[in-house]
Amino acid sequence: MPTAAPAIEAREVSRIYRRGATEVVGLSRVSFTVAAGDLVVLKGPSGSGKSTLLALLAGLDRPSAGSLAVAGRDLARLNEAERTRYRRTAVGMVFQAFNLLPTMSVLENVCLPALLAGRPYAASRAQARRLLAGLGLEARADHRPAQLSGGEMQRTAIARALINAPALILADEPTGNLDSANGRVVIDLLHGLTREQGRTVVIATHSRLADGVATRCIGLRDGAVADDACNR
Repeated sequence: MPTAAPAIEAREVSRIYRRGATEVVGLSRVSFTVAAGDLVVLKGPSGSGKSTLLALLAGLDRPSAGSLAVAGRDLARLNEAERTRYRRTAVGMVFQAFNLLPTMSVLENVCLPALLAGRPYAASRAQARRLLAGLGLEARADHRPAQLSGGEMQRTAIARALINAPALILADEPTGNLDSANGRVVIDLLHGLTREQGRTVVIATHSRLADGVATRCIGLRDGAVADDACNR
């Protein structure tokens, strides 16, 4: 049987930031592959390159060198319109600070990515309600984010990340603002996406909460792959 194409394939990826005559290395010749349905943790100290790598995977930035393919798309070769479509349809993001819009209801926050992607309003609301019900938030649909607990806000953010059925979920310190119990709930939800739906999840974290369910760890230090960073 043919081998399935990797969900993510990075080959000699570098990201160099230029500030005047100074070069700052964000990533240096990073190579790895991730299979579809994997739950990957990115580990490493602050400044190691985790957020830089997430930004590249999200299509928010471009590599300075090398190739980075997600689901067969070489992100370095996409034009701006293609990158925008990629961000809206192929990838969902979950952030430490939740990034919910305070003037919108929970339902409206979850709907927003679908509406930006051009999906019909009624269908978007119906899908958002299904997602909220599945995450135990049906009764919170008309509340504003300020009326939610931290755990509820992060579950809302996960629903928002799922609204366009992306193959890849990127989570940047998703448990950083949560207590251990709510952090465990969020990790279990992300794990369920890989186990039950076959989605690929990449979590950048200093926490060990996801270590027991991760299928692999990618360690980074000073912008380069460092396997021993996974043990800290």
